[in-house]
Order: sequence, then structure tokens, then C-alpha cells
Amino acid sequence: MTVSTAIARLNAADQDFARHLDHLLSWESVSDDAVNQRVLDIIKAVRERGDAALVEFTQRFDGVDAKTIDDLILDRARLELALTRITRVQREALEKAANRVRLYHERQKQDSWQYTEADGTVLGQKVTPLDRAGLYVPGGKASYPSSVLMNAIPAKVAGVGEVVMVVPTPRGEVNELVLAAACIAGVDRVFTVGGAQAVAALAYGTESVPQVDKIVGPGNIYVATAKRHVFGQVGIDMIAGPSEILVVCDGQTDPDWIAMDLFSQAEHDEDAQAILVSPDAEFLDRVAASIDKLLPTMERAEIIEKSINGRGALIQVRDMQQAIEVANRIAPEHLELSVADPQAWLPQIRHAGAIFMGRHTSEALGDYCAGPNHVLPTSGTARFSSPLGVYDFQKRSSIIFCSEQGASELGHTASVLARGESLTAHARSAEYRILTEKGN
Repeated sequence: MTVSTAIARLNAADQDFARHLDHLLSWESVSDDAVNQRVLDIIKAVRERGDAALVEFTQRFDGVDAKTIDDLILDRARLELALTRITRVQREALEKAANRVRLYHERQKQDSWQYTEADGTVLGQKVTPLDRAGLYVPGGKASYPSSVLMNAIPAKVAGVGEVVMVVPTPRGEVNELVLAAACIAGVDRVFTVGGAQAVAALAYGTESVPQVDKIVGPGNIYVATAKRHVFGQVGIDMIAGPSEILVVCDGQTDPDWIAMDLFSQAEHDEDAQAILVSPDAEFLDRVAASIDKLLPTMERAEIIEKSINGRGALIQVRDMQQAIEVANRIAPEHLELSVADPQAWLPQIRHAGAIFMGRHTSEALGDYCAGPNHVLPTSGTARFSSPLGVYDFQKRSSIIFCSEQGASELGHTASVLARGESLTAHARSAEYRILTEKGN
């Protein structure tokens, strides 16, 4: 097998740099009409025929010989069995990662609060976990037990009453690591269904699959399209694009390390994006040489090659200040600050899903076991979105209690504003509670 790279080289000093960067970053995840219609048909079938439709679609799309919905349900005992089927080293790694993820997310928990004003009015916020969350997990060989931990553990830390996992098992292929991760993370129920039909089942419920309040987890274009369509019926985490990494380096890190960091995202799929930004042109040359040297050693060399050639780039900037400006412009999913003093630059980072500080902090550590969540905003959405967390599985209700005096005082203000909006019933409702001079 022959692989070679022709990674793009950009220079921020060029007049048309902004245009080239925009072109490099452009990504359309919009479904075509055929995919969209197929997903709508699947959702409609699941809503109308429930379990029967799930069995039928699982037979057709996954090649699973299921006769009834009971053939697609895994109980807690089956998850515990998976723990005995993986190696001791694998179990220890899962448990250590789960513990670190749990400890990190415990710090994100929000508590209810109240305060009392001088007149006795009480205002506050009540924080309540969701009743039930649905976790979509890709199945077969492209399975990610780490994603099970990252999606299920924050839900459990938040206090979600029930976590329901759906995972396809194409041609009956069960990934024991995924089931073991589900066991360790505390998943309550597992259904071996996937695709748009699984999303529809979680959103609307069937005779066997319970309706959830929010659906999280990655999937293919059919899953992403289905999540778009059921949003509003349920909450969703995000519509994720391809994985991304942006490395900002001062030129002093081992170029082999940087090349492998770029590969770590490029190997996900051909549309993944790996970009290096540095003010050191000679260093960019050395990294390019490392890429060519190391690529033939990679198991997923062909995927990496297509990703690097199609969406990768080495970007030269004037100085580190401009490197940070470019990083904020890109708003990457993963940002590595591979520099001598990352803490000095951190205050200037405004847009990034996760920030990996220093030369020794590879993005891969964050994917598996550092602790913070690896479900991150992609395609520039870090400008307004955050990593998945406990807060995604909690909702907030406002608390308002007015004392007699407080209702009277606020009633004057509400009355003026309501009448200004020609909402007379609003005004009179507030006015009824305004105290008269006699206090009645």
C-alpha cells in the first residue's frame, strides 16, 4: 500500500488567507432529500407500529434474525456478563476512566437556590434532573466504549432516574467492551436497535422502549437527521460534525509528537480535520516530514491520508499572538496549546471545545481518561456551545413567592407594563393584589 500526503500550506500574511481558511473550514452536514425522506418514513412507521417496526427495521438494516422485541433487549445480567468477558486490563482501564470522569462531573452539579428580599418576597431557582435520558451508541466494529462513559456518567451524576441505551448489533456482532462500559456507567436498559428507528423509538416510545426526555450520543447521517426531526419532541445534545484538532505550537515540541496528534483525529474518518498553526516555518517543514515518515506505519493510513490531504493544513502565522487569533477564528473542537507557557495564553482563548495545555497533554488523553467530557462542539459551534456535561441533564425552574407587600409593590410596575402592551387581564390580575391605603 502506497500512501502520501500533500497537506495544504497556508500563510496568514497572504492577502487571500481568510478566503482559503473559510474554504478549508467549510462543512455541510445537511442531509439530501433521499436521506431526509427515508428518515421521515422510518419515524412515521415507528410511531404507528412501535415494536413491530423496530423488529422489521433491525432485520432489514442490521441483518439480525430477531423474531420479537424480546430478542432486542439486553438485561442487567447480560451487561454484568460482559464484564467477565473482557480482559482484566480492559476492565481496570474502564473502571479507572469511569472514576475520573465521574469525579470531574461531580464538580459540575448545580444546586437549587433561593434568596429573600426585605419585604419577604422569595426568588430562586429549582434544579431538577431529567426523568429519563436516551443514549445512542454506534455498534459493530466502529464502537466506542469511551463514549458510553462520557454520555452515561454525567446523566447519572445529574440524578437522571433512568438511562436507556440503544446500540445496533450489525449481523449480530456484539461489542463486549461497550456492554461492559454500560454496566460500569450504570446504564439501566439496553436495546440492540440502531439508526433512525432507534432515535424515533426513544423520542416517541413504543410498547417496550420508554419515551425519554433527551437523546445524546453520536451516529451516522441517518441518526443525525432523525435527531434533527425529533428535536422539540425531546431534547438533543447536538448535531455533531467530523472530529477536529487544532494544534498551536511555538516550534519547540517534537515534530513526531505533533504529527501523531494530528493523526489522532484524522484517523476517525476521511472528513476529520487536523490543523497545525505555528510562527516557525522551519518547524512546519519538520512536521510535514514527520507526517510523511509516520503515515505508512499507521493501521488506518488510507483514512488519515484522505483526511490530511482533503481537510488538513499547516498554517504559518506572524507570531504567537496571531496564532491565538487564528485559533479563535477556527473555534476548534480540540485545541492543543503545545507551547512553553500555555497558562499565559489561556486567558486569550475564547472559542474551543476543550483546551489541552502544554507539550505533554495529548488530545487522546481527553478522549479516554483525563476526566472532562469528550463530547464537544464541532464545526465552529464552540463559539456558542459547550461540552456535554451534568448541566445537560438538569433543568431549571424559577421560584417566585410574593409577600403581601411585595405583590403590591410589584403590582404597580406590572400594571404599567401590561397596560402598555394592551394586556388588560394581566394588568388587572396584578392590580387586584395592590394594597389600598387601608391595607385591604
